[in-house]
Amino acid sequence: MTHAHDAPTPIARLALQATTHCLAGCGTGEVIGLAGATAFGFGNAASLAIGIVLAYVFGYALTLVPLVRAGMPLLRATAVTLAAETISITVMELVDNAVVVAVPGAMDAGLFDVLFWASLALSLALAFVAAYPVNRVLVARGLGHAIAHGVHG
Repeated sequence: MTHAHDAPTPIARLALQATTHCLAGCGTGEVIGLAGATAFGFGNAASLAIGIVLAYVFGYALTLVPLVRAGMPLLRATAVTLAAETISITVMELVDNAVVVAVPGAMDAGLFDVLFWASLALSLALAFVAAYPVNRVLVARGLGHAIAHGVHG
């Protein structure tokens, strides 16, 4: 039995969507970046840098591409994307990379080591937990993902 008061508020729902959206982009970039850098034998600093760059690229692309496809001019879509996603992606990246670096041996683990994938999964899960309250505050103030949502809505 569910009650109306059990349903998430529109702010909570949009914050959850924003955080999930951010995780999809950041997670994709991180996995491709760290796995690719590890496969090519790059050092830890290069692996982190590639993962961060790709996290921003994929995170921004998940907002930018639909806006442009909907007919928004590229310059405006870029501005909306940067305003909507930068804080969330940054929080997610700070936590994600801090966790991967903090887990002993994670940065030296190979692609076929459970530690590599477990630390990456843990880091993304904790990044999600850290980014959700940030997105909730942003959405409540009409900022962050609410900007892109407002453009779509």
